[in-house]
Amino acid sequence: MIRAVLFDVGNTLLHLDYDRLARGVGDALGLTWPSGVVAAGGPAAFTAIADAWGSDRARAERFLATLFGAAGVPPTRFPEVLRAAMALHQERHLWTVVDPAAPAVLARLRDARLRLGVVSNSDGRVAEALDGAGLGEYFEIVVDSAAVGVEKPDPRIFRPALDHLALPAASAVYVGDRYEVDVVGARRAGLEAVLLTPAGGPSPPGPCRTVPTLEALAELLLDRSATLT
Repeated sequence: MIRAVLFDVGNTLLHLDYDRLARGVGDALGLTWPSGVVAAGGPAAFTAIADAWGSDRARAERFLATLFGAAGVPPTRFPEVLRAAMALHQERHLWTVVDPAAPAVLARLRDARLRLGVVSNSDGRVAEALDGAGLGEYFEIVVDSAAVGVEKPDPRIFRPALDHLALPAASAVYVGDRYEVDVVGARRAGLEAVLLTPAGGPSPPGPCRTVPTLEALAELLLDRSATLT
């Protein structure tokens, strides 16, 4: 029986502030875009890193290159894009847009006596980002890759959360948005995984349980007759 749910954060609970990113990078490069143009490239940018292994930093660079390339920025200016985006993120976390369903879903899972935690590839500020978004109160444990020194899909990153909860891996499920990082990492650690895949998004490259929304995740996890395998 599932007793705990561990969550990824970026693109699962919190989303990228595309408006602030577009304004900041545009100011640095002397460019402007009509509202929504940069955000429109988000799906393609996430698809571009769907099979990208390597560090989280390397995936972020590939994401930004794809995102702003789709907005018309030539490759010769990508180093400027990267410097501007990283400066914005250091000034204030760029992952600040809360999934509208997140508070109600987390409250529902907690009320059902499921224990909640976070395991995230981040820069040491994921707890701060969750608190700023009003979500920190729902989690018993927040594990940040910068603090523990390993990143998903390395299975060791899940151990601090399981140890804190004093639960075996088989009694927890992990929820994320990237198969090769979240699903692969969780399974290596002995957890089953659920992939958040919005309608119209790319299909995962391997078999796994998927849900289109956080609301659908709650329905799945609270259906005691459901199987995740």
